[in-house]
Amino acid sequence: MKKNEGTIDRALRVLVGLGLISYALVTGAAWGYLGVVPLLTGLVGSCPLYSILGISTCGKCSGDKADGCACSSKN
Repeated sequence: MKKNEGTIDRALRVLVGLGLISYALVTGAAWGYLGVVPLLTGLVGSCPLYSILGISTCGKCSGDKADGCACSSKN
């Protein structure tokens, strides 16, 4: 999978994911375990929904197109 998340996007996803999982562990709210989704996408750096919608926040899309960026194949 090509990376399509920028540094800030990834950091926010990890923080939100950890926050939701922590909330679930403390309160027992089962929906808090949905925090696994943003946690994993933040750690991997690729969001399947972004791929479907053609969105990229990786920042590598401007200027030189680097390998690993989702938009590197677009010209």
